[in-house]
Amino acid sequence: MASPEQIKEITPEIINKYSKKSNVKALFQNLNTLVPYFALFYLAIDSLHTSYLLSALYTLLLALFIVRIFMLMHDCGHKSMFNTPLLNTLGGFFTGVFVGMPQYVWAQHHNYHHATNGNWEKYRGPLNILSVKEYQKLSLSQKNKYQLSRSIFLAPIGAFLYFIFNPRFNWALGSIKFLINLLTQKITSPKESFSNIVNDYQSPFWKTGKEYLHMTLNNIVLISIWIAASLYFGAANFFIIYIISLSLAGAAGLIIFTLQHNFEDSYASDTAHWNYYQAALKGTSFFTVPPVINWFGADIAYHHIHHLSANIPNYNLAQCHKEYAHLFDDVKRIRLRDAIKEFKFILWDEEKQKIISVKQYNEIYAS
Repeated sequence: MASPEQIKEITPEIINKYSKKSNVKALFQNLNTLVPYFALFYLAIDSLHTSYLLSALYTLLLALFIVRIFMLMHDCGHKSMFNTPLLNTLGGFFTGVFVGMPQYVWAQHHNYHHATNGNWEKYRGPLNILSVKEYQKLSLSQKNKYQLSRSIFLAPIGAFLYFIFNPRFNWALGSIKFLINLLTQKITSPKESFSNIVNDYQSPFWKTGKEYLHMTLNNIVLISIWIAASLYFGAANFFIIYIISLSLAGAAGLIIFTLQHNFEDSYASDTAHWNYYQAALKGTSFFTVPPVINWFGADIAYHHIHHLSANIPNYNLAQCHKEYAHLFDDVKRIRLRDAIKEFKFILWDEEKQKIISVKQYNEIYAS
């Protein structure tokens, strides 16, 4: 395996060769994903009238296509799907609607993850894991609750909150608070202009006006689709399929993202010792999954390549890995059957600068 210095030296060559975007490939990926998505959505709802088993099979397949839609949205957020900013913006917005996520807002947080990958002092991953020192301060009941809340089996509930509930609730609550503040400030300070009040307002739910605009547009379009679909299919039938399929897809996404960074001996530095290229090599994993599974994940399995440069489109990741495979011999390989085992690494050991499991914590620190 190459050293971080060698990887740093060769990365510009890799980016130059594999970061080229293709609108044709991007369009084809969107068509071969969205057309089956709409067809399966219709079939899953329609078959509720004839066979629950058939509907369940359609829903499971639908969830896989939702995973792929999310991955396409993810690429648009990195501006690495299409070769123009406008197409990435439009593609990201509409795929974001289909997965229930205000894409622009999500992308800002995700880009922060890329900028700090492996620096667990700044970013604790989707599970928001505790450090060893923080965990030591918990009571026994708090430790048990912490472990339970990070269980892989709760991923569908976490996905429901993350993809369905939170984006709607945070936008609605934030909007109400925003309007109350606007009216209150105007009443108490009538000479103050609306623009100054708006510019001075700080919300815990968004950082900029652009983020709030994207949240609002996403919710308006999505809720309009909800209403239209409910009128056509019936609210109960529509939301049964919608909630189950998106929760399952979201659970798969949360598990994948976690396993790409939380695994045995994963690189987990503090700010003072952090190295971007070391994090890409030792702080990310490579999913060795069947090709069909990799297709639904839009090749996100090649996560080490993705973290070398998020500017490389998903449709170039596999070939890039193949050409430079000799550089990545020691990148962590994870198989599907490893998921439950690797998901147990939920503590950041600041002293050893790696991710450990509660079992390892008990062996090292609790004796």
